[in-house]
Amino acid sequence: MSPTPAAADDLIARLERLPFSRWHLRARLVMGSATFFDAFDALALAFVLPVLVRVWGISPVQIGWLIAIGYLGQFAGALVFGALAERYGRVPSAAGATALMSVMSIACALAGNFPVLLALRLVQGIGVGGEMPVAAVYINELSRAHGRGRFFLLYEMIFPIGLMVTGQIGALVVPRLGWQVMFLIGGIPGLFIAGWLLRLRESPRWLIGRGRLASAEAIIREIEASSPAASRAGPNVPNDPNDPNVRGRTRWTELLSPIYRGRTAAVWTLWACAYFITNGLNNWMPTLYNRIYGLSLDQALRAGTLTNIAQVALLLGCAFAIDRTGRRRWTTAAFVAGAALLAALGTFAAGSVTAVIVLVTVSYGIVGSANAVLYLYTPEIYPTRMRAIGTGTATCWLRLASAAGPLLVGYLVAAEGTAAVFLMFAAAGVVGALAATRMLETRNRRLEDIAP
Repeated sequence: MSPTPAAADDLIARLERLPFSRWHLRARLVMGSATFFDAFDALALAFVLPVLVRVWGISPVQIGWLIAIGYLGQFAGALVFGALAERYGRVPSAAGATALMSVMSIACALAGNFPVLLALRLVQGIGVGGEMPVAAVYINELSRAHGRGRFFLLYEMIFPIGLMVTGQIGALVVPRLGWQVMFLIGGIPGLFIAGWLLRLRESPRWLIGRGRLASAEAIIREIEASSPAASRAGPNVPNDPNDPNVRGRTRWTELLSPIYRGRTAAVWTLWACAYFITNGLNNWMPTLYNRIYGLSLDQALRAGTLTNIAQVALLLGCAFAIDRTGRRRWTTAAFVAGAALLAALGTFAAGSVTAVIVLVTVSYGIVGSANAVLYLYTPEIYPTRMRAIGTGTATCWLRLASAAGPLLVGYLVAAEGTAAVFLMFAAAGVVGALAATRMLETRNRRLEDIAP
């Protein structure tokens, strides 16, 4: 049987007919485990910093650099592993990123001074920055159009859950067992998870895009076999590297081509604004609660965990509403509400620790739900041939903004006080709300129909 261009379309149609099954559950759990420790490694430093400030005597500006350097590494990781995912596949790229961030987390536990930890956090950031966008692309490509928002966001909840658990473990472990234990907890399990990732099946959509139709069909047959309501399998399809649907190597410049330029500009702005706010708050609040507002170390660490609890609660609601409200409405509303709360905090409430805890917690949870929607939305607006590159590049703006935010907080706290910090975050929320109005609505549409 000679392959035809229709063979790829038939495989996509079969993939779209398949309901959620045990096969999807296993893939989501394994990839979700890697994402959990991505979150753990990303946030662990925030709960280590209050101790390091005393032990090493580091300044607010040095704190800002220690936070920022990890995001600079993540910038490189998003680019490198995004490109690797397009060339070699989603699964090996996610496994490689997970292994790198885990090894470097263990190395961070052995750091004896500020310069060494700074260098190790830079390298660890490469792995942290590479895992999440590749994982988001993989999970997105496994889902059918109907209900994709809920399917993806229920997986994506593992990231804020990871942040929440990190906070709880940090508040319990760091005062009693020392800061090094946090890095060991984040590193050792990740090495096992990297091995489990390599046992996952590759994304059928990526295989189809590479002309490996027989391999894609074998995986689709596995999914059909695991589904209690599987549709009739189609005929065997051979590989077809010369299929007209198979595109050559994608260039980065295609992200700025006329058809994608507007989409790219909107998502780059959204990623920058969302994570400028949330990662700035997440990384600094435990230290601010301890150093500025006079809470004890235990109190400061526990207050810092409330933001992630709020994000999990709001994201659960978002998962069940997103396919009705749509990506654009939810994201716009989240930025507007978050900006309003932060503006109130910066205008008249920054002097009260109770008001700070409440308003920071709620605003973080609201904007944090938009963060998760961006991981859903960004892979949707690009075609398979450039989905990992598009998502990885977009998350680079997350990294740049997350590096800039802590640095600016360090300087503003020293020069102007905390009220100026909250007003800065409110301004970022306004910019994010404006960018959100330019989003393309993608709910319940096939990936192949959204992006040619």
